[in-house]
Amino acid sequence: QVQLVESGGGLVQAGDSLRLSCAASGRDFSSRSMGWFRQPPGKEREFVAAISWTGDVTYYVDSVKGRFTISRDNAKDTVYLQMNSLKSEDTAVYYCAAANQYRYTVDSRAYDYWGQGTQVTVSS
Repeated sequence: QVQLVESGGGLVQAGDSLRLSCAASGRDFSSRSMGWFRQPPGKEREFVAAISWTGDVTYYVDSVKGRFTISRDNAKDTVYLQMNSLKSEDTAVYYCAAANQYRYTVDSRAYDYWGQGTQVTVSS
């Protein structure tokens, strides 16, 4: 079992930055790749970013490349999402998730543990 708790969301203005954190507890965090997903209002959940179990490989959806950075600290069992130059279209509930594999993946079906989500609202 892995429990995930996100924090760091909030209301910001366009162009601002936020850093989301996802604290994990339970077994095997450091052996799992991790991902961030988001669900905009009235839309389906979508992939945002993923990181391999060692943290040396990352992958992003095109819309956040160059603005968002995913990272992890296995000593602290925490994964982060640094979000810069935020836009109104980044408004969503953000979820972190733990995959059942080492290598990063964009497929939500590979993630078997999910956090409760944290709201990010960007006003224009």
